[in-house]
Formats: sequence, C-alpha cells, structure tokens
Amino acid sequence: MQRDWVKVYTSDDFFKSEIVKQVLLENDINAVLIDKRGFPYRFGEVEVYIHEDSFQKAIEIIISSEL
Repeated sequence: MQRDWVKVYTSDDFFKSEIVKQVLLENDINAVLIDKRGFPYRFGEVEVYIHEDSFQKAIEIIISSEL
C-alpha cells in the first residue's frame, strides 16, 4: 500500500465493508479493501482504504449514507 492511502472504515463484517467500498467508488473515490481476517476461522477485521486527499468527502458520504 502506498503511503498516501489512509484507513477510512473498519468492520468485522466483510459484506458491510464491501458496501462501503462500492458506495465510495460510485462517488468517484478510489477505495480498496484489505481483508485482515485470519484463515480458516475468519476472525479479524476488513479495512477500507482511500487516498488521503478524499478523506473528508469519504467520511461525509459514509455518515450521510448511514453505513
């Protein structure tokens, strides 16, 4: 991961993190998922990262979307 990317969302629910990523992508914010859940039991978190220049806009979108 390049250093200009920041974590904007964390959840233990993969599907909720994927929805957050898709909502950000629909609003022209590049987003990626980092799945830190361990195999085979899937304990841990899934994180959504964005470019730091889009941080404020991303937070506003997440809050307004009630995600």
